Amino acid sequence: MRRLLLAALLLAGGASAADADDLSAALRQARSVAARGQVEVTVLFPPRGVPTRRANALPAVPFRPALLARNFTVSRAGTEPVAGRQSTRFELTPKVGQAARWTLWIDQAWNIPLAFEERMPDGSLARRAAFLKVNAQPTRVQVRVPAIPEGLRAAVLAAFPGLRLPPGFVPEGVRVRANGRLDVSLTDGVNVLALVLAARDVAAAPGVASRRVGGRFVWLVGNLPGAALTQVLANVRAVNPTALGTFLPTADSGR
Repeated sequence: MRRLLLAALLLAGGASAADADDLSAALRQARSVAARGQVEVTVLFPPRGVPTRRANALPAVPFRPALLARNFTVSRAGTEPVAGRQSTRFELTPKVGQAARWTLWIDQAWNIPLAFEERMPDGSLARRAAFLKVNAQPTRVQVRVPAIPEGLRAAVLAAFPGLRLPPGFVPEGVRVRANGRLDVSLTDGVNVLALVLAARDVAAAPGVASRRVGGRFVWLVGNLPGAALTQVLANVRAVNPTALGTFLPTADSGR
């Protein structure tokens, strides 16, 4: 019986790895080829006045296949049509932590996404984008996802002593705005959080936590439960942006 159980577990693990490899190949393909047509995009988190709009392409999501495979269990969940094209459905479930869950629909002929869905940890819909109509042929694109700089994680932890990164998340980039605000982007391969150092506090809202440190404020913004966001910042006892060293870019004009 134990041997049968072990064999079943090994087969399941092998299937999950194969599914992750297949999805990773599709996401890499999407960096050079993309579908165009008519897309319906619905965003419920963060809330907005008009949650649904139309577009001619799927909204950009900075997928990082290697991190995704490390942090999510990927499982093939059958085939479904999207805009009349047969697609494979992949479910992405976080292995640890409380990050959002994702579903992606991959065109079986073109091997690129035709739809995606992001759900909160409680299962409620955060956003969904899906083609309603697809042009006869995909188009060539150039999507660049910069490599995560070596040493950035250590620098961020030095700049925010006491920071507890959410399970699976790593810093991927730093941005300095013209008003002096410092933004650090965190990713788990799919979901993105913003760690912000600012002179002013941020208004309370779902998906936002803040903490006063000295004369400044540290925010964390993203699709995690409020308690999880607060826990990340709970032990931050100082801020030292100079610890970011060469990772600090020149201030830009973004607001």
